[in-house]
Amino acid sequence: MKKILGTLSAVAFAVSASASFAACDAGEKVVKLSHVTGGTTHPKVVAANNFAERVNKDLNGKLCVEVYPNSTLFGDSKELEALLLGDVQMLAPSLSKFGSYTKKYGVFDLPFIFKDMDAAMAFTASKTGKDLLNAMEDVGFVGLGYWMSGMKYFSANKPLIVPTDANGLKFRVQNSDVAKAMIAAMGGSPQPMAFAEVYGALQTGVVDGQENTWSNIYTKKFFEVQDSTTQTSHQLLAYLFMTSKEFLDSLDADTRSKLIQIADEVTVAANNSVKDKEEANRKNILDAGGKINELTPAQRKQWVDAMKPVWKQFEDEIGADIIAAAAAS
Repeated sequence: MKKILGTLSAVAFAVSASASFAACDAGEKVVKLSHVTGGTTHPKVVAANNFAERVNKDLNGKLCVEVYPNSTLFGDSKELEALLLGDVQMLAPSLSKFGSYTKKYGVFDLPFIFKDMDAAMAFTASKTGKDLLNAMEDVGFVGLGYWMSGMKYFSANKPLIVPTDANGLKFRVQNSDVAKAMIAAMGGSPQPMAFAEVYGALQTGVVDGQENTWSNIYTKKFFEVQDSTTQTSHQLLAYLFMTSKEFLDSLDADTRSKLIQIADEVTVAANNSVKDKEEANRKNILDAGGKINELTPAQRKQWVDAMKPVWKQFEDEIGADIIAAAAAS
């Protein structure tokens, strides 16, 4: 029976991140799971490590999962290509990253489409949500589940209380047309940028603000280089836990079935624990001296009114039926 080890590779050490992997046995198929998130408390980090532990225990002798966090193996710009080339077997990218492959995942980026995490989880558990896992099967990608990270909040180098406060500010966004339109709707300038570059860009003033979950804001220390964070809850951050069709097809039927079952069980457990982790990291931000702005109902309505027209803008490419199903969750 192998044991999970925590090691520091030369690359990982340079970015202060540890790669967790098992001492693989001879004859086991090595499965590399790469993601861009660091720290120890982030929901994605916990889910990835839990998945590895389950597979390495339940499929011992057949599969051996190695986890490479914090872009130590592949970063934002290279990981999808690496999956198609077989250089990595599993990823957990943000759902905002798939615009070149399908526009349907843009539903997750629509501002204020989900009122909270419970609504988002209800949508992903619905038939429409489950069908979207296979939206890129023609490319060679297969979704195994949606890993929630929480709702997003805006931070900036000045307090953001109403949307007009963002006028003229540069915001880092993921390379998503929906996210860009959302920033433009509040008078800001969207700046697509890799996740690993955000802290430095905020620190040096390359961008003025960003949007993220409490867990990302805390574990990446964005609050250190921002005036404050505003509790907008304007958007969901979720990741597609995914693999390639080629890798799945390379497994025998029994191993494939057990792997998918483990993925399902880990996903359910991870998503059920997210709200507690998010609340804990919100408190961590405050305890570390960060500032959080809470909105009145009237102020929040101004944000909703400013951004909701973005839904109509992307209705044709996402699908009116998908948007309606998400909004009804």
